[in-house]
Amino acid sequence: MATKELAERDAGTGRGTSPHLLVHEAKDTVGVVVVEGLKAGTDMLCVVTHDDSDFRLTAKHDIPIGHKVALADIKAGDTIWKYGQDIGKAIADIGKGEHVHVHNVKTKRW
Repeated sequence: MATKELAERDAGTGRGTSPHLLVHEAKDTVGVVVVEGLKAGTDMLCVVTHDDSDFRLTAKHDIPIGHKVALADIKAGDTIWKYGQDIGKAIADIGKGEHVHVHNVKTKRW
């Protein structure tokens, strides 16, 4: 089966060995979706690239490739960590497994 077919199969079912989500550092509060067509309810395989550890997380929404997912509950005002860097603050409460994007995160610059 081709890599794209495996990723599509894995995105919908949560089965297989291809990761659905990458996390770069242990302190990150979000991970990045790395498959097309990730559906709500998917039991995602998540890999921490810093130490090659993995864990499972259930997606609460359909989330596009390249977008972020909360790794734990995040409260409004909390700092969002991605790639080990402060990328902004939550402007609303975000539940574990939920989509993290411009509707619930803003930069701290303005």
